[in-house]
Amino acid sequence: MAEKILRRASSQEVVPGDIVDCAVDLAMSHENTAAISKKFKQIGVPYVWDPSKIVIPIDHCVPAANEDYAKNHKIIREFVKEQKITNFYDIKAGVCHQVLCEKGHVEPGILIVGSDSHTPTYGAFGAFAAGIGRTEMAAVYATGKIWLKVPESFKVIIEGDLPERVSAKDVILYIIGQLRADGANYKAVEFCGNTVEDMTLGSRMVLCNMSAEMGAKAGMVAFDKRTKTYLSERADKEYLILNADENAVYEKNFAFGVSDLEPQVACPHKVDNVSPVTDVEGTEIHQAVLGTCTNGRIEDLLEAASILKGRTVKDSVRLLVIPASTEVYLDALQMGIIYNLVQAGAVICNPNCGPCLGAHQGALAPGEVCISSSNRNFRGRMGCKEAEIYLASPVTVAASALTGTITDPRGV
Repeated sequence: MAEKILRRASSQEVVPGDIVDCAVDLAMSHENTAAISKKFKQIGVPYVWDPSKIVIPIDHCVPAANEDYAKNHKIIREFVKEQKITNFYDIKAGVCHQVLCEKGHVEPGILIVGSDSHTPTYGAFGAFAAGIGRTEMAAVYATGKIWLKVPESFKVIIEGDLPERVSAKDVILYIIGQLRADGANYKAVEFCGNTVEDMTLGSRMVLCNMSAEMGAKAGMVAFDKRTKTYLSERADKEYLILNADENAVYEKNFAFGVSDLEPQVACPHKVDNVSPVTDVEGTEIHQAVLGTCTNGRIEDLLEAASILKGRTVKDSVRLLVIPASTEVYLDALQMGIIYNLVQAGAVICNPNCGPCLGAHQGALAPGEVCISSSNRNFRGRMGCKEAEIYLASPVTVAASALTGTITDPRGV
């Protein structure tokens, strides 16, 4: 898939290892647009190459937590107006990786670059999506092009029916634990197999989002009927489908059977420090976070609510729930999910990156422990280097919030 898409984007034949100059189909930046715009102006080009191909959401620290953030937001709003960028989503829209998919910007077969490390999320739709740096993005703004090395591809085959209360988050945590944090450095990882075929687009987004945590340049899932159905509800467009050939050659093939998979947890302070939940069950927690670009969709909130409905969060636990977008928030309100979560003792935050950023919401104190459905548990990730973060699925987070300790959701 990667080779096909980069061949189209570069208008030349490619093989892994080639350095190619590619035309960008879609460029995304968020709060760091303020810094990117300054670098862009240093280039000396008055206007961006194509304002219709740039998407800018403000999502990381919203509403602004202090004057510095407010200044950045102001710079972005002025830049968007000056450059006539119409695909601008101010603080009310939600997290970039959810918003771009909901608003129909993501298509199969295209090259997407984003100044965020979890840009590979969009590969769930059959696109090649990669994170890039701010200086690189400034150059993309100016030229619409970027040079990339064509990555080798890994094929990750996932087979089996997921057991009850085991989800895509558990699958990708297990895979990262097996391949390690550097196991797919600068590779294009294609997820396939009957487990993936049966997954919702939201679950596929989880796989691709967290492919970044094993070093992947891109995580990808082939376009199929599920993709078509999702996109048909979002945009009326013609799509270029560039799935891999049946006889495509991969650098490595991996096969994982998940029929007997247990809920998984990534322990501090590395995403690849993965264990079955039963190995760490009973660990005391002080905070539980449900949300982020990894697991803040309606299916995630619904799963958590199914455990929390009619029950009460432990008094010693702060359960923060952050819908990934305003659309998700509204759906959750209409379905009664928010009511059930609040009644259980959850605190609902506005759609944004929140605790995952650690700048303004849900910061931890020294010695505190958090279990989160987010994608990173690095030291200091939630604002405190002396705190600990465990990563888990939405149902494991919900179950743990009830008991005050890391809990196997299958027993709740």
